[in-house]
Amino acid sequence: MKPRAYIETSVISYLTAKPSRDVIVVAHQQLTREWWEGHRQRFELCSSQILVEEASAGDPEAAQKRLAASAELPVLDLTRDVADLANELVNRGVIPPKHIRDAFHIAAATVHGMDYLVTWNCTHIANAELRESVDAACRERGYRLPIICTPEELMGV
Repeated sequence: MKPRAYIETSVISYLTAKPSRDVIVVAHQQLTREWWEGHRQRFELCSSQILVEEASAGDPEAAQKRLAASAELPVLDLTRDVADLANELVNRGVIPPKHIRDAFHIAAATVHGMDYLVTWNCTHIANAELRESVDAACRERGYRLPIICTPEELMGV
């Protein structure tokens, strides 16, 4: 059985964006393409309606590319349990209220038992300073937080 990986919006955005002038962003874009083309088949991928909503926003041409790239990802249900965990992350002050969508990504991946949450969002999701608080909120509700990582970390050995 393949490990299950939840794909967050930033991965699809880096995958489909025009090359950036920022060297770090360009590196992330290249690593994302490399992972998508050469390593994603080792995982059972999925996402949620949050990705669909976020990918649909902004420039119509860019949105079309994001939606096309993510079209084959199964969409997990945003259940009451997902909403409750997302709201708990916000209520605890772990995720700011204006970034509740980030809390929903974490909650969807957690409640649905994903092995990995793949993201380039290092502000609210792949943030080492927040991880302990996120993990505590998940454990208190009886869940195991998935390994939160970037595509680069799932390139294999």
